[in-house]
Amino acid sequence: MGQESSLSAQKRAGSLPTTTSTTQNGGVRSRALPRGKQIQKTFNNIKITILCGFVTILVLRGTIGLNLSSTEADAENQHLIEETQRILDEIRSDKDPDDLIGVGGGEGVLEVNSTYSLGPKVSNWDQERKVWLQKNVGFPSYVNGKPRILLVTGSPPNPCDNAIGDHYLLKSIKNKIDYCRIHGIEIMYNMAHLDKEMAGYWSKLPLMRKLMLSHPEVEWIWWMDSDALFTDMVFEIPVEKYKDHNLVIHGYPDLLFNQKSWIALNTGSFLFRNCQWSLDLLDIWAPMGPKGPIREEAGKILTANLKGRPAFEADDQSALIYLLITKKDELMDKVFVENSYYLHGYWAGLVDRYEEMMEKYHPGLGDERWPFVTHFVGCKPCGSYGDYPVEKCLKNMERAFNFADNQVLKLYGFKHRGLVSPNIKRIRNETATPLNNVDQFDIRHSAQGHGSKN
Repeated sequence: MGQESSLSAQKRAGSLPTTTSTTQNGGVRSRALPRGKQIQKTFNNIKITILCGFVTILVLRGTIGLNLSSTEADAENQHLIEETQRILDEIRSDKDPDDLIGVGGGEGVLEVNSTYSLGPKVSNWDQERKVWLQKNVGFPSYVNGKPRILLVTGSPPNPCDNAIGDHYLLKSIKNKIDYCRIHGIEIMYNMAHLDKEMAGYWSKLPLMRKLMLSHPEVEWIWWMDSDALFTDMVFEIPVEKYKDHNLVIHGYPDLLFNQKSWIALNTGSFLFRNCQWSLDLLDIWAPMGPKGPIREEAGKILTANLKGRPAFEADDQSALIYLLITKKDELMDKVFVENSYYLHGYWAGLVDRYEEMMEKYHPGLGDERWPFVTHFVGCKPCGSYGDYPVEKCLKNMERAFNFADNQVLKLYGFKHRGLVSPNIKRIRNETATPLNNVDQFDIRHSAQGHGSKN
């Protein structure tokens, strides 16, 4: 890929256009009332019915031999087909009827000088949050000496393209609930698009901002993709290690700053401290995300500046990498690039080694010996496409889930019959002194004993 100079790239990034109109108080202008959208769709359905009637008349007219030349008939048929397709596309679109109407009510134009925003600018969050915590002592940001962590994950609001995809989403959230229950972490599962401009990769940004401002008692927001699974149920993130940092993300500094690689970091699993610094980062991160021309143009900038990046629209991971490279002096003091354990572990090099891991090692290590997180990058179990065959992805997701689930079932005296089997078998007999088993097999005791030790 050709490399642009940092100065040129920064200029281009700084002049990214936007299509979002804002109100005087900085909020995003609302588009159309749901009632209006419902009426519009009803009207479209009526038009489709009428068009179908026209098509029927044309067919009958041709059948009974009315004197209409073939050229005229073909032209009329083509017009009807195009009109039907246009209406179908409009109905299937996720746009509101007024999406292209500007502030003045005229035809929409690209507003080059305006800047997209996730919401009104918050400038004094650290002080406001501090005062709130002092007034609300029942909601401390630290509990038993540990920071309060909120794990956030989610999926689109609509069903998967196939039923098996929904099944694996269920397994994924079950896996995360198990881990959070064991380690005293709060969890939130989101299925709502809080900002329709920030769909796809970018939907996590408005969600994380809203959670920070709505839950001042939370010290860390931990985002995890739905296709990432905990596979070390004992390991705990060494949060004390990050006392001077606000962003913890898996990656490699050499890939980031020397090679400027587009895969230097992974945003499938990362931690954000609830503070002003994080809000400020979101403010400069989000403007590359609005769908449409902005995201497409930003994608060109990212592809030109990041090694190995294919040509496609801007994604949140590439945008963050670009920001950390171009604003290194401003941002990196508060960023911890973690690779001593697998906050993100690429699945293709891990799932085939689970049996070897069980023979040689034990939970609580979190690294390549027993990965903390196995992330199925490139698999789209909920969608209709992906970088890998669906069968391969589902088989290996099943292995990862059962590998983790065995660590949970151990307390109850069971395990899966195999890493590809949903069926379980008993591994020890019932006892008249069950508390002995609790002391010996409860993974919560293991978590306290091992933690992040190597």
